[in-house]
Amino acid sequence: MKAAKLTKETILDYGIVERNFPEFKAGDTIEVSQVIKEGDKERIQLFQGDVICMRKNGASSTFTVRRIGANGVGVERIFPYYSKNVADIRVVRHGSVRRAKLNYVRERIGKAARIKENVMFKEQDKTVSAA
Repeated sequence: MKAAKLTKETILDYGIVERNFPEFKAGDTIEVSQVIKEGDKERIQLFQGDVICMRKNGASSTFTVRRIGANGVGVERIFPYYSKNVADIRVVRHGSVRRAKLNYVRERIGKAARIKENVMFKEQDKTVSAA
């Protein structure tokens, strides 16, 4: 039997806290602050990269972030949206893409893997900060 899809109301009923992250979509470059526990200590680790996939499924919503690591090796991480380990998300820049899933970026190398920046968001950010 298939499990019922969780809505925003049922998410709050289960005690999952509403996240006040900024809106982002596939193609945006974001910086995710993740809480890492090492023994009794906790620290925050930053992971910056392009959002290549978002899976919206209620409480089990996830998003995939890809960046190019050391020696040109691509690194992808899947973050649960409602995880307590995700402390904060900051949008670095908005990208302009025509797809919801950017799986084709995995095969691209170097400059071919770049995502064009959305200039409309850049102009709006300047007017908001000037006011």
